[in-house]
Amino acid sequence: MTLQMDLQASTADEYPTRKAPEPALLDRRDPVVWGPGDGPLSQEELQGYDRRGYTQTEAFVTDAEVATYRAELDRLANDPALRGDERLVVEPSSEEVRSVFDVHKVSPVFSDLVNDPRLVDRARQILGSDVYVHQSRVNYKPGFGGGSFYWHSDFETWHAEDGMPRMRACSFSVALTDNYTHNGALMIMPGSHRTFVSCVGETPADHYRASLKSQHIGTPDEGSLSRLAERHGIDVLTGGAGGVTVFDSNCMHGSGGNITPFPRSNVFIVFNSVENACVEPFSAPARRPEFLSSRDFTPVGR
Repeated sequence: MTLQMDLQASTADEYPTRKAPEPALLDRRDPVVWGPGDGPLSQEELQGYDRRGYTQTEAFVTDAEVATYRAELDRLANDPALRGDERLVVEPSSEEVRSVFDVHKVSPVFSDLVNDPRLVDRARQILGSDVYVHQSRVNYKPGFGGGSFYWHSDFETWHAEDGMPRMRACSFSVALTDNYTHNGALMIMPGSHRTFVSCVGETPADHYRASLKSQHIGTPDEGSLSRLAERHGIDVLTGGAGGVTVFDSNCMHGSGGNITPFPRSNVFIVFNSVENACVEPFSAPARRPEFLSSRDFTPVGR
Protein backbone atom coordinates (compact mmCIF):
# COMPACT_ATOMS: atom_id res chain seq x y z
CA MET A 1 0.00 0.00 0.00
CA THR A 2 1.08 3.58 -0.62
CA LEU A 3 1.54 6.04 2.24
CA GLN A 4 -1.71 7.79 1.22
CA MET A 5 -3.60 4.49 1.31
CA ASP A 6 -2.06 3.65 4.69
CA LEU A 7 -3.21 7.01 6.06
CA GLN A 8 -6.71 6.52 4.66
CA ALA A 9 -6.98 3.02 6.11
CA SER A 10 -5.94 4.23 9.56
CA THR A 11 -8.21 7.31 9.52
CA ALA A 12 -11.65 6.69 10.98
CA ASP A 13 -14.61 8.69 9.75
CA GLU A 14 -15.50 10.51 12.96
CA TYR A 15 -18.00 12.78 11.19
CA PRO A 16 -20.14 10.75 8.77
CA THR A 17 -22.20 12.89 6.41
CA ARG A 18 -24.08 12.46 3.11
CA LYS A 19 -24.45 8.76 3.92
CA ALA A 20 -27.76 8.46 5.80
CA PRO A 21 -31.34 9.24 4.69
CA GLU A 22 -31.92 11.52 7.68
CA PRO A 23 -29.83 14.44 9.03
CA ALA A 24 -28.25 14.20 12.47
CA LEU A 25 -26.61 16.49 15.03
CA LEU A 26 -23.33 14.96 16.23
CA ASP A 27 -21.19 16.14 19.13
CA ARG A 28 -17.77 17.47 18.25
CA ARG A 29 -14.99 14.99 19.03
CA ASP A 30 -12.03 17.37 18.70
CA PRO A 31 -10.59 20.26 20.70
CA VAL A 32 -11.26 23.80 19.53
CA VAL A 33 -7.92 25.22 20.71
CA TRP A 34 -5.20 22.62 20.13
CA GLY A 35 -2.14 24.54 21.28
CA PRO A 36 -0.72 25.31 24.72
CA GLY A 37 -1.87 28.90 24.40
CA ASP A 38 1.40 30.75 23.77
CA GLY A 39 1.25 33.30 20.95
CA PRO A 40 -0.16 36.66 19.89
CA LEU A 41 -3.72 35.91 21.02
CA SER A 42 -4.38 36.72 24.66
CA GLN A 43 -5.85 34.11 26.99
CA GLU A 44 -9.11 36.08 26.97
CA GLU A 45 -9.20 35.98 23.17
CA LEU A 46 -8.44 32.26 23.13
CA GLN A 47 -11.15 31.56 25.68
CA GLY A 48 -13.63 33.58 23.62
CA TYR A 49 -12.61 31.67 20.50
CA ASP A 50 -13.07 28.37 22.31
CA ARG A 51 -16.50 29.42 23.57
CA ARG A 52 -17.94 31.20 20.51
CA GLY A 53 -15.91 29.61 17.73
CA TYR A 54 -14.54 32.92 16.47
CA THR A 55 -12.61 36.02 17.45
CA GLN A 56 -12.36 39.46 15.83
CA THR A 57 -9.57 42.05 15.78
CA GLU A 58 -10.11 45.57 14.50
CA ALA A 59 -7.40 47.38 12.47
CA PHE A 60 -5.53 44.12 11.96
CA VAL A 61 -3.87 45.45 8.81
CA THR A 62 -3.06 49.08 8.05
CA ASP A 63 -5.01 51.46 5.82
CA ALA A 64 -2.13 51.38 3.35
CA GLU A 65 -2.24 47.58 3.23
CA VAL A 66 -6.01 47.66 2.70
CA ALA A 67 -5.49 50.01 -0.26
CA THR A 68 -2.88 47.63 -1.72
CA TYR A 69 -5.15 44.60 -1.30
CA ARG A 70 -8.14 46.39 -2.83
CA ALA A 71 -6.08 47.43 -5.84
CA GLU A 72 -4.98 43.83 -6.26
CA LEU A 73 -8.61 42.72 -5.88
CA ASP A 74 -9.57 45.00 -8.78
CA ARG A 75 -6.63 43.81 -10.87
CA LEU A 76 -7.60 40.17 -10.46
CA ALA A 77 -11.27 40.84 -11.27
CA ASN A 78 -10.25 42.52 -14.52
CA ASP A 79 -7.42 40.19 -15.48
CA PRO A 80 -8.33 38.72 -18.90
CA ALA A 81 -5.99 35.78 -18.23
CA LEU A 82 -8.31 34.63 -15.43
CA ARG A 83 -11.47 34.76 -17.53
CA GLY A 84 -12.35 31.20 -18.38
CA ASP A 85 -10.11 29.91 -15.59
CA GLU A 86 -11.95 27.68 -13.09
CA ARG A 87 -10.38 29.65 -10.25
CA LEU A 88 -12.54 32.66 -11.14
CA VAL A 89 -16.20 32.18 -10.23
CA VAL A 90 -18.96 34.54 -11.37
CA GLU A 91 -22.41 35.14 -9.94
CA PRO A 92 -24.99 32.67 -11.35
CA SER A 93 -27.29 35.51 -12.44
CA SER A 94 -24.64 37.82 -13.93
CA GLU A 95 -21.04 38.09 -15.02
CA GLU A 96 -20.04 39.81 -11.78
CA VAL A 97 -17.04 38.15 -10.14
CA ARG A 98 -18.07 36.17 -7.04
CA SER A 99 -14.71 34.68 -5.97
CA VAL A 100 -11.15 34.16 -7.13
CA PHE A 101 -9.50 31.06 -5.66
CA ASP A 102 -5.83 30.21 -5.18
CA VAL A 103 -5.03 33.89 -4.74
CA HIS A 104 -1.78 33.17 -2.91
CA LYS A 105 -0.60 31.40 -6.07
CA VAL A 106 -1.89 33.86 -8.68
CA SER A 107 -0.90 36.99 -6.76
CA PRO A 108 2.46 37.85 -5.13
CA VAL A 109 0.60 40.38 -2.96
CA PHE A 110 -1.59 37.69 -1.39
CA SER A 111 1.31 35.23 -1.29
CA ASP A 112 2.99 37.65 1.11
CA LEU A 113 -0.20 37.85 3.17
CA VAL A 114 -0.59 34.08 3.69
CA ASN A 115 2.99 33.95 5.00
CA ASP A 116 2.54 36.99 7.26
CA PRO A 117 3.40 36.16 10.91
CA ARG A 118 0.36 38.14 12.07
CA LEU A 119 -1.82 35.42 10.55
CA VAL A 120 0.42 32.37 10.69
CA ASP A 121 1.39 32.77 14.35
CA ARG A 122 -2.27 32.99 15.35
CA ALA A 123 -3.13 29.91 13.31
CA ARG A 124 -0.25 27.99 14.87
CA GLN A 125 -1.36 29.06 18.34
CA ILE A 126 -4.93 27.84 17.78
CA LEU A 127 -4.06 24.64 15.94
CA GLY A 128 -1.00 23.67 17.99
CA SER A 129 1.31 22.91 15.07
CA ASP A 130 2.79 24.24 11.86
CA VAL A 131 0.12 25.04 9.29
CA TYR A 132 -0.32 25.01 5.54
CA VAL A 133 -2.84 26.77 3.27
CA HIS A 134 -5.73 24.44 2.50
CA GLN A 135 -7.51 27.10 0.43
CA SER A 136 -7.33 30.81 -0.31
CA ARG A 137 -9.68 33.13 -2.13
CA VAL A 138 -10.97 36.65 -2.42
CA ASN A 139 -14.73 37.10 -2.10
CA TYR A 140 -16.43 39.94 -3.95
CA LYS A 141 -19.86 41.06 -2.89
CA PRO A 142 -20.49 44.12 -5.06
CA GLY A 143 -23.24 46.59 -4.36
CA PHE A 144 -26.60 46.02 -6.02
CA GLY A 145 -26.10 42.36 -6.74
CA GLY A 146 -23.68 40.52 -4.48
CA GLY A 147 -25.18 37.07 -3.96
CA SER A 148 -25.75 35.24 -0.70
CA PHE A 149 -23.80 32.34 0.81
CA TYR A 150 -26.25 29.92 2.42
CA TRP A 151 -25.75 28.52 5.92
CA HIS A 152 -23.04 25.88 6.03
CA SER A 153 -20.14 24.41 7.95
CA ASP A 154 -16.94 24.57 5.92
CA PHE A 155 -15.69 21.43 7.63
CA GLU A 156 -18.63 19.41 6.31
CA THR A 157 -17.47 20.07 2.75
CA TRP A 158 -13.76 19.78 3.54
CA HIS A 159 -14.37 16.44 5.26
CA ALA A 160 -16.82 15.01 2.73
CA GLU A 161 -15.20 16.23 -0.49
CA ASP A 162 -11.57 16.97 0.43
CA GLY A 163 -10.81 14.25 2.98
CA MET A 164 -9.93 16.55 5.90
CA PRO A 165 -9.98 14.11 8.85
CA ARG A 166 -10.51 16.32 11.90
CA MET A 167 -11.68 19.77 12.94
CA ARG A 168 -8.17 21.17 13.11
CA ALA A 169 -8.42 24.07 10.66
CA CYS A 170 -9.36 27.73 10.96
CA SER A 171 -10.29 30.50 8.57
CA PHE A 172 -9.07 34.09 8.45
CA SER A 173 -11.33 36.66 6.81
CA VAL A 174 -9.54 39.99 6.29
CA ALA A 175 -12.05 42.75 5.54
CA LEU A 176 -11.20 44.97 2.58
CA THR A 177 -14.37 47.02 2.90
CA ASP A 178 -16.51 48.11 5.83
CA ASN A 179 -18.90 45.39 7.02
CA TYR A 180 -22.36 46.68 7.93
CA THR A 181 -25.42 44.79 9.08
CA HIS A 182 -27.02 45.66 5.73
CA ASN A 183 -24.36 44.79 3.09
CA GLY A 184 -24.10 41.06 3.48
CA ALA A 185 -21.93 40.80 6.59
CA LEU A 186 -20.85 37.39 7.85
CA MET A 187 -23.29 35.74 10.26
CA ILE A 188 -22.20 33.02 12.70
CA MET A 189 -24.15 30.97 15.21
CA PRO A 190 -21.82 31.31 18.23
CA GLY A 191 -21.17 27.94 19.84
CA SER A 192 -22.40 25.99 16.81
CA HIS A 193 -18.85 24.78 16.19
CA ARG A 194 -19.39 22.16 18.91
CA THR A 195 -22.08 20.40 16.87
CA PHE A 196 -21.55 18.71 13.52
CA VAL A 197 -24.56 18.65 11.22
CA SER A 198 -24.57 15.43 9.23
CA CYS A 199 -26.23 16.26 5.92
CA VAL A 200 -28.23 14.17 3.48
CA GLY A 201 -27.77 13.75 -0.25
CA GLU A 202 -25.10 11.84 -2.14
CA THR A 203 -22.28 13.92 -3.62
CA PRO A 204 -22.47 13.89 -7.43
CA ALA A 205 -19.36 13.80 -9.60
CA ASP A 206 -17.72 17.21 -10.12
CA HIS A 207 -20.10 18.70 -7.55
CA TYR A 208 -17.75 21.65 -7.05
CA ARG A 209 -18.67 23.12 -10.44
CA ALA A 210 -22.22 23.84 -9.26
CA SER A 211 -21.55 24.34 -5.54
CA LEU A 212 -19.15 27.25 -6.09
CA LYS A 213 -22.02 29.25 -7.55
CA SER A 214 -24.88 27.91 -5.44
CA GLN A 215 -24.51 25.01 -3.03
CA HIS A 216 -27.31 22.55 -2.29
CA ILE A 217 -25.62 19.23 -1.43
CA GLY A 218 -23.86 19.51 1.93
CA THR A 219 -26.07 22.30 3.23
CA PRO A 220 -27.87 21.70 6.53
CA ASP A 221 -31.60 21.05 6.69
CA GLU A 222 -33.94 23.69 8.07
CA GLY A 223 -34.78 21.65 11.16
CA SER A 224 -31.13 21.38 12.20
CA LEU A 225 -30.56 25.05 11.46
CA SER A 226 -33.57 26.02 13.53
CA ARG A 227 -32.39 23.98 16.50
CA LEU A 228 -28.89 25.47 16.33
CA ALA A 229 -30.25 29.02 15.99
CA GLU A 230 -32.60 28.55 18.94
CA ARG A 231 -29.74 27.16 21.01
CA HIS A 232 -27.04 29.66 20.06
CA GLY A 233 -28.59 32.70 18.40
CA ILE A 234 -26.95 34.54 15.52
CA ASP A 235 -24.11 37.07 15.64
CA VAL A 236 -23.73 39.54 12.75
CA LEU A 237 -20.03 40.34 12.43
CA THR A 238 -19.67 43.98 11.49
CA GLY A 239 -16.49 46.04 11.51
CA GLY A 240 -14.25 48.34 9.55
CA ALA A 241 -11.98 47.61 6.63
CA GLY A 242 -8.70 46.16 7.84
CA GLY A 243 -10.23 44.04 10.57
CA VAL A 244 -9.93 40.27 10.71
CA THR A 245 -12.30 37.52 11.80
CA VAL A 246 -10.80 34.16 12.71
CA PHE A 247 -13.30 31.31 12.95
CA ASP A 248 -13.33 27.57 13.49
CA SER A 249 -13.80 25.21 10.57
CA ASN A 250 -17.10 23.89 11.95
CA CYS A 251 -18.85 27.18 12.68
CA MET A 252 -22.30 27.38 11.15
CA HIS A 253 -22.15 30.56 9.12
CA GLY A 254 -23.51 32.31 6.06
CA SER A 255 -24.26 35.74 4.63
CA GLY A 256 -27.15 37.44 2.92
CA GLY A 257 -27.14 39.09 -0.48
CA ASN A 258 -26.09 42.71 -0.90
CA ILE A 259 -28.70 45.03 -2.38
CA THR A 260 -27.07 48.18 -0.96
CA PRO A 261 -24.64 50.45 -2.85
CA PHE A 262 -21.87 49.44 -0.45
CA PRO A 263 -19.63 46.54 -1.55
CA ARG A 264 -18.38 43.93 0.89
CA SER A 265 -15.13 42.20 -0.06
CA ASN A 266 -12.66 40.12 1.91
CA VAL A 267 -9.60 37.91 1.61
CA PHE A 268 -10.29 34.42 2.93
CA ILE A 269 -7.46 32.09 3.97
CA VAL A 270 -7.87 28.59 5.41
CA PHE A 271 -5.01 27.25 7.52
CA ASN A 272 -4.95 23.54 8.29
CA SER A 273 -2.62 21.73 10.67
CA VAL A 274 0.16 19.81 8.94
CA GLU A 275 -0.85 16.98 11.30
CA ASN A 276 -4.35 17.00 9.77
CA ALA A 277 -3.39 16.64 6.12
CA CYS A 278 -6.21 15.58 3.82
CA VAL A 279 -6.64 11.96 2.77
CA GLU A 280 -9.16 10.68 0.21
CA PRO A 281 -12.69 12.15 0.39
CA PHE A 282 -14.99 10.60 2.98
CA SER A 283 -18.22 11.17 1.01
CA ALA A 284 -17.40 12.02 -2.59
CA PRO A 285 -16.35 10.00 -5.63
CA ALA A 286 -13.15 11.98 -6.20
CA ARG A 287 -11.04 14.81 -4.80
CA ARG A 288 -11.84 18.40 -5.65
CA PRO A 289 -9.20 20.27 -7.69
CA GLU A 290 -6.01 21.60 -6.09
CA PHE A 291 -7.24 25.21 -6.17
CA LEU A 292 -10.02 24.22 -3.74
CA SER A 293 -8.17 21.64 -1.66
CA SER A 294 -4.40 21.93 -1.71
CA ARG A 295 -2.33 18.76 -1.56
CA ASP A 296 0.82 20.78 -0.92
CA PHE A 297 1.22 20.39 2.85
CA THR A 298 4.35 22.54 3.05
CA PRO A 299 4.23 24.75 6.17
CA VAL A 300 3.82 28.48 5.55
CA GLY A 301 5.33 31.40 7.45
CA ARG A 302 8.56 33.30 7.52
